[in-house]
Formats: sequence, C-alpha cells, structure tokens
Amino acid sequence: MVIISDTMYGQTVFIRENKQYAFKKTVPAGNYSGITHIKDNKYAVVSDKSEYNGFYIFSIDIDSISGDILDARYETFKGDNTSKGDCEGIVYVPSTSTFFISREADAVIAEYDSTGKATERVLEIPEVYKTDMGNYGFESLAYDGQTHLFWTINESTLKHDGKQATSTNGVSNVLRLQSFDDNLRPKSQYAYKMDMPEAHSKSSQYAMGVSEITALKGGRLLVLEREFYVPKAKIGAFVNCKLYEIKPDNEYEIPINGSISDSTKFIPKRLIHSFTTKLNLFKRSIANYEGMCVGPELHDGSTVIILISDSQNQYAGVLKDWFKTIIIR
Repeated sequence: MVIISDTMYGQTVFIRENKQYAFKKTVPAGNYSGITHIKDNKYAVVSDKSEYNGFYIFSIDIDSISGDILDARYETFKGDNTSKGDCEGIVYVPSTSTFFISREADAVIAEYDSTGKATERVLEIPEVYKTDMGNYGFESLAYDGQTHLFWTINESTLKHDGKQATSTNGVSNVLRLQSFDDNLRPKSQYAYKMDMPEAHSKSSQYAMGVSEITALKGGRLLVLEREFYVPKAKIGAFVNCKLYEIKPDNEYEIPINGSISDSTKFIPKRLIHSFTTKLNLFKRSIANYEGMCVGPELHDGSTVIILISDSQNQYAGVLKDWFKTIIIR
C-alpha cells in the first residue's frame, strides 16, 4: 500500500514496512520506551524502569538499500544518581550536544549532558499539564532541528479534558500537543483527537494513547497512536499501531492552559501506515512499540523510521525487545 499525500502535507509517501527483529544476544531485556539518533550508527535509548535516570547507548546497523535492521547492540549506560523518573522519551540536540528526556513520574522534561548527568535546564511546562496526568503523561518527545522546536503530547486524555479511552467505552482520547522554543519556553498548543478504540471487550491490561512523536522535514510531525489490548485469557492480545502525519498550523492553535470544548478545531491528521502485532496460538509477535525516531537516509533518498518496543523486561518469557523499521519518502 502506498499513500500519496495531498498538497497540505507535501510529498511524503509510505514505501514499505520491514519485518521486526529481536537481538537476544546483544540487547538485554529491558523496558525501552524512547530512542533518538545521535550520529552514524549510534543511538540513545531510555527505559521507563531503569535503575537510574539517564540513557543507554546502542549501535544499530541498517541496510543502506532496504532499510532493514542488520544488527542492534547495547554498549553502555550513561546516567546520574537520581532514580525513578519513569523516563519515556528522549531527543538529541546537536547544537548543544545534549539530550532532553521526558520523565513521566514528575512531569518534567530535563536536559542531560553527554555523560548522562542532569543539567539545571528544564522545559517550562504549562500549568494545564501539571495535574491529572498520572501514568498517562509525557510519553513522547521530539525535536525539530529546522524549526528549533521541541514537541510533546500527553499520552491519554487529561481528566479535566474528558474521559480516557478504555477497551469498552468507545471514547476517543483528546490530547494537547505542545511546542517549546530553544529558550525552553512554551510556544504553541494544539488539540489532537485520537481514533476510537478497536477493542470492544473487557481487558486484563489496556493502554490507548500516543506513545511517541518524531519530527520530519518541513515542520511536519509523525504521531504514533498505539492501542495495546490484553484479554483475561492472554491469547488474543494485540497491539494496533497507526502512524499519522500532522503539520501544526496557526489556524488550529489553541490558548495554552485554555479549555477544550465542542467548538475546538482539532489539528488535521493523515494516516501514513498502520500495522498490528498479535499473540495467539500460532504467533508470538506482539510488540508494544513505544519509541520512534528518524534514522538514516537510504541510497534512493527515502528515510528510515526506527521503532523500538517495550517488552516489560521480556514479560513472562513471551514479550521480546523488538526493533522495526518503516520506510517513507
């Protein structure tokens, strides 16, 4: 399937989805929740259950023709003596050679130096995000080097914005997309509406939200909507992943800390690609993809999008630390 964008969104097209891989010998079991490209084949990865706040350095080799992942290896951890930050998203800022990490536990997005030590710089978070987020806070983080903007979005609906989606209520999550400038101050905010859940039955575990965003060329963003459904019997569990392209525009900007109502204009989104992983009697490919970043450019000019899953430390010996690439142009 190839989808060509309309004039509003430029010329981005979905090229192909490559298969997912797990690297048991070179990637230790983890709770990997965010990834960013540093340079060449080096990437920084965060875990939402790491012993200390900081990031892991991985080397990831990608085939320059197909965009397939050839190899992924854990190299080292860089962090400080603080802990329990629930690190979810990470971006690398080349101009300062520093990293910013979104911490869901305390709703903070903080800067870290190249050794993994926290500096004193943090993004100035609007008041609207500082209550009622709980475990559905800053799951995502992106940085656009062209526009010099940071981007984040709450994973699920804030309590004062409405109901959160469950596997039985058929509610669409309503989220707030927020940008920050290089001075770390809030710039623009937009209302974003997720798709309705595809699950319609009671679950033992369920997560519906935006698990990651990443910046593309031309001021566009790629949004990963993720629905993770686990029935009581476990068999029949699935993860739906949908990649949407959006382009923030002044027309859809909403007041920071303002209310979202029936008259609010939601930012338009366009589906680039979707895929589902499952757990059944014949397949154990289920993958909860939480991290996403732009990788290298291939020989034909197309771009690699790298996805990394959270296996919850390879839960029950069933989940794996999957890596996957999507190719776009």
